[in-house]
Parts: sequence; C-alpha cells; structure tokens
Amino acid sequence: MQDGSLIPRFGRARRDPSLAVLEGFHPLKHALRFGASVLDVITSDMAELERLSAELAPDLGERPTAMAREVEPALFEQLAPLTPATGVIALAERRTGDPVAILTDRRAAPVILLEDPRDLGNLGACVRVAAAADTAGVITTGSHDPWHPDALRGAAGLHYAMPVARLERLRALEGLDRPLLALDPGGEPLEPAALDPRAVLAFGTERYGLSDELTAWADARVSIPMRAGVSSLNLATSVAAVLFAWRLAARPVSPLS
Repeated sequence: MQDGSLIPRFGRARRDPSLAVLEGFHPLKHALRFGASVLDVITSDMAELERLSAELAPDLGERPTAMAREVEPALFEQLAPLTPATGVIALAERRTGDPVAILTDRRAAPVILLEDPRDLGNLGACVRVAAAADTAGVITTGSHDPWHPDALRGAAGLHYAMPVARLERLRALEGLDRPLLALDPGGEPLEPAALDPRAVLAFGTERYGLSDELTAWADARVSIPMRAGVSSLNLATSVAAVLFAWRLAARPVSPLS
C-alpha cells in the first residue's frame, strides 16, 4: 500500500460499519489481546512502539511491531482528527455483538444497558468498566454508534473483551429471563449483595435519566446512595459504582490474620 492511500483509507474506515479505528497503543494492545482481526498498524515512531510493547504488553511479544509500518509524522498526523500521543493507529475488523444474544446469555453476569448515551467518550468509559467487571456485554440505544472511534478510544479497545451492540427497539426487553433493574434516583437504595448476578442494569443520561418507556419495562428501580444536594453522577462513574459494589459484595474478603 502506498503511503498516500492511507489518508483516504483511514477516513473511509471511520464511516465503515465493518471496521474499527483504534487510536493509540492501548486500543491496539487490547484488540490483539482479545483476538481481534487487526488489518493495519501504522506508527510514526517504531522505536517508541517497541518500547511501549515491551513495557505495557510483554504478553504480546513482537506482534505489535511485526504488524506495524512506520510513516513520517506529518502523514501520521493526518490519519485521525486527534493525533494519538503514543504514535500508533490501527484498523481492525469489528466484532459487532447481537443484543438478543447478549440478553439471552446464560452466564451469571450482568448486562449493562445504556439508554441513548450522548457522549461517545463516556460511552467508551462504560465499556471499559464493564469489561473490567467481566459483564456479559454492553447494549446501547439511540443514534450513536457504540463502535465509533471516539467510543473505542474511551474504552481503550475493550470492545473486543465482550460483546457490544446497539438495540434498535426496547421491545426486545419483553419476556426476558433476566430481571431488568432501572437505575433511578427515586428508586430503592442499592443493596449490592441482593443484586441478581444476571440482572440487566439500565442507565440513562445524566440530564434526562431513563425514559418512561424503559422505566415501565423495569422489574424494579434502584438508586445509588449519594450525599444530599448532589443530583447525579457521571454515567461511567454510575456504572462503575454499581458493578464494583456488586463484585465486592459477591466476593467476601478474608479477615486479616
């Protein structure tokens, strides 16, 4: 491939529903670690890529550098709206999840449902938290593509660690064998130890919360205990608070000797 063709290739990839643009070393690292089909790796500094690989992903061996092609910094800066500070950008095939398959997964692991998330970086941060907590997957509604490059950057490429999909109609939530719990400031205080490990945990936007339609589908409403006067939490912070409260409650800590 000629260097001059990289600019239109990466530009088209940002609009291609079959491709993922991985901006930075961490998204590339996680994509490779979780078995993504990586098509192109471009770097502006091969020596720096070698250093990052050795320091941050020794488990991958020489795979990142073996796949990479070095280009001039001036060209590299034209491959993304925000130039990755780590000097690497890549293209991979998407691993688009099926929302119905996520909802019917038999694992004792929760599903995160984000209703119409507005900020792509925040959406990505939710994916990152959900992957760390080993959930069954993340489902979004609304117009935003959960695999948008900005969401992938916010998730550090952890879309490849579990299924991530967009749900077109809330009707798919009907008849679930998973309880649907709506996170709502007016709900009952969260009791992490009582959370069903197969729950669908539904989060709305910071400004508007969950829609009346989705709340009507919910089996229960629960709230995150907060100091009086604090109206809401950042979306990813809310997801993190609930998931890790659940994980810690489900895994009792041994007493210190």
